[in-house]
Amino acid sequence: MEALDIARWQFGITTVYHFLMVPLTIGLGLVVATMQTAWVRTGKEQYLRMTKFWGKLFLINFILGLATGLVQEFQFGMAWSEYSRFVGDVFGAPLALESLLAFFTESVFLGLWIFGWKRLPKKVHLACLWITTLASMLSAYFILAANSWMQHPVGVEMVDGRPVMNDIWAVLTNNTLLVAFPHTVFGAFAVAGGFLIGIAWYHLWKRRRDGIDTVDERGYVVVGERPETGRDKTDHTVWLRSLRIGAAVAVVAFAGVAVSGDLQGKLMFEQQPMKMAAAEAACHDGTGFSVLSIGDPGAVNCEDVDTLVEIPGMLSFLANGDFDTEIRGVNTLLDEYRDAYGTNLPDNEMYGTNAGTEIDYTPNFAVTYWGFRIMIGFGGIAAVAAAFALWVVRKGTVPEARWLMRLAVFGILAPFGANSAGWIFTEMGRQPFVVAPNPTGVDGVFMFTAAAVSPGVSMAELIFSVSAFTLVYLALLIVEVRLLFRFVRGGVPAAMPDLLHGDNDGSSGGLDSAGGDPDGGPGRKKDDVLDFAY
Repeated sequence: MEALDIARWQFGITTVYHFLMVPLTIGLGLVVATMQTAWVRTGKEQYLRMTKFWGKLFLINFILGLATGLVQEFQFGMAWSEYSRFVGDVFGAPLALESLLAFFTESVFLGLWIFGWKRLPKKVHLACLWITTLASMLSAYFILAANSWMQHPVGVEMVDGRPVMNDIWAVLTNNTLLVAFPHTVFGAFAVAGGFLIGIAWYHLWKRRRDGIDTVDERGYVVVGERPETGRDKTDHTVWLRSLRIGAAVAVVAFAGVAVSGDLQGKLMFEQQPMKMAAAEAACHDGTGFSVLSIGDPGAVNCEDVDTLVEIPGMLSFLANGDFDTEIRGVNTLLDEYRDAYGTNLPDNEMYGTNAGTEIDYTPNFAVTYWGFRIMIGFGGIAAVAAAFALWVVRKGTVPEARWLMRLAVFGILAPFGANSAGWIFTEMGRQPFVVAPNPTGVDGVFMFTAAAVSPGVSMAELIFSVSAFTLVYLALLIVEVRLLFRFVRGGVPAAMPDLLHGDNDGSSGGLDSAGGDPDGGPGRKKDDVLDFAY
């Protein structure tokens, strides 16, 4: 392995880990804002409880996402200085807007929301959360603007060998961005929907296991109560509505992902045809969509790749919307790429040990082929599970079967897996380019990944940093999982301990029911707002 390989592993590990938090933050934030809106409009206690419980989980995820995301920016200067120098004139504007406008706004108003319970007027307090959620989506838009430019460079001119932005509106309205943004947002809603389904299913199942809820002869729920534990009839409503909301959000999100994904795929066939050919293991020109291909995925000449099952015409439909247009395969595209961008890397010191070596324009088949299918497969599983959940709870509860409950809980991971697989496919499929060439754009606006790594970084430094990041991220993962488990298992009283004191007015006194002094400890008031925050 070389320094370039370690640098790529480092960025891949930190980015994929960080992106586990991002979609849940975006999707769950909007759901919590909708729940609080329902409480402000109706005054019904179940919506307050839903807001407090899901809001607590949203805060935990937001803070860990913030901690893991900060590392990304430092890597640009540490391990990828040549890349930063190349794209700096373009990335400066969208990333500055993301930091100074979107992130600053969401952080300020999230703080007001956290500490504003019973201190701000209800509608002002609600507005703080809406501003936070909308700012987080705006933040995602600016970041995706930068990433979409890497996929499809626009709005620049070449000056002294570097792209200089001459049209920021072209960058901010890049057609790649306009389909990537809704695709990412719908993916975030799918994550939030699955999250609600799994946790709400667990609590409905737990109420049945503990004998609180039963069913009549027709299978409809008979809601019971144990007020001393905070598990009253309103508690049942909280979980039932949360599950239904999550299932509805997940179904709608999958439809949005499918439509936006189809548009994104058609753009990829135009802008990065090699990526899509590799995603299909389409070595030769044709129209068939590969359902299953086997062989040696590393074979550049594709001779060892054997397609066992394919759907005739489907690849043509994905690319052009018809069933008979022949799509160029890897072998045809290899000749086109070699003619356009050369057969060997320049013999330049910036390429390090890779200088002058032959360029492999074929992405890793195993990653692109299976990443594409994992993305679609996990997304489809999540959508079917959501539809099944909507049907199951039509009688007001969930089955007593423990295995179904475990499937629902583990099903939370499916949309996370779909999102991660999609991003890995998007980034790995672009190789060997870190900035992919625009077939119809300005000549020379592309960068090989081999030229992007910092020239002064050694293997030892990179191995140390990737090891340190991995250990720190592992510690943060343990912290987040333990916090989430603690508050999920505690139920609504974990976020509203006042329920255990018979005070249901929406104050946030005491500590969570999983442990600690219910009166907040020495020197702290029972209604201290910090208890909700921490």
